[in-house]
Amino acid sequence: MTTAIVPDAQAGPSSTAPGAPPTANRRIMGVLLHDRGAMLSAGFIALMVLMAVCAPLISTVTGHGPTSFDTAAIDVDSGGLPKGSFGGVSADHLFGVEPQNGRDLLARIAYGARVSFSIAVSATVLTTLLGVMFGMVAGFYGGWVDQVISRVMDFLMAFPALIFMIAILSSLPTGNKSVLLVAVISFFGWPYLARVVRGQTLTLLGRDFVEAARASGASKRALVFKEILPNLRSSLIVMTTLAVPGYIGTEAGLSFLGVGVSPPTASWGQMISSSVHWYAVDPLYFVIPGLFLFLTVLSLTVLGDRVRAATDAGEAA
Repeated sequence: MTTAIVPDAQAGPSSTAPGAPPTANRRIMGVLLHDRGAMLSAGFIALMVLMAVCAPLISTVTGHGPTSFDTAAIDVDSGGLPKGSFGGVSADHLFGVEPQNGRDLLARIAYGARVSFSIAVSATVLTTLLGVMFGMVAGFYGGWVDQVISRVMDFLMAFPALIFMIAILSSLPTGNKSVLLVAVISFFGWPYLARVVRGQTLTLLGRDFVEAARASGASKRALVFKEILPNLRSSLIVMTTLAVPGYIGTEAGLSFLGVGVSPPTASWGQMISSSVHWYAVDPLYFVIPGLFLFLTVLSLTVLGDRVRAATDAGEAA
């Protein structure tokens, strides 16, 4: 009597045999987990994200909001300098206070992190959506569609973006500056990603698996979403990871120049701008927001670079 062999019902098509080689994603994660620089950068970024998310809780615990004045923490006779040494650092104000008004630096750093990350991540998402959409349309359809989109990209990339951002933000009403910053940054940022996506789309269209799918009768929608877009994933992950620190720096620079986030909303660039006149007598007021901005941008840049290297190594293996 022959016994039929019934396949295990729990084993799906994605199950991997114990001796099977690791997938590209597992190889990439393995490289990153053994990279001390990537892990340190990821840890600091996680800490900053946690601080941004828990900013209201930090204010509740410390009893100091980002806009609340503590006149008892400053010395009026000395021109508004914080009382005590190191910029008023104490058990009540762990990072000290701002001169003249006594606002708590810890609360403003936490809320500044929230502003920086929200603007940078929102601008990255919008830039990625626009860049992928226009880049794939230009590369996939070619012809006059490609010519029109490419000329628009060339036109926007020819502008000195920072100067025009300053001019545009200065002329717009001071409403919700965070939304305006996301819109302006994305408007000037998407062509750089779209150009890369267009070039890779043109390359993928000539690959054998795309030709085979087209010959088998696949629709244009299937070619785009099943054949081309999945093969752009690694490049998009790398480019978006590297875009976030750039946009954090852009937001800080615009706020430093006075056309970004409007007071009293906390912003690292705005804090650095306010501290310029005090760095000789209260250096920590300048050092603390500058250090947080520097370490955040550095960590994101290092992590993005290590992700790129790990992706290249994972795909080559």
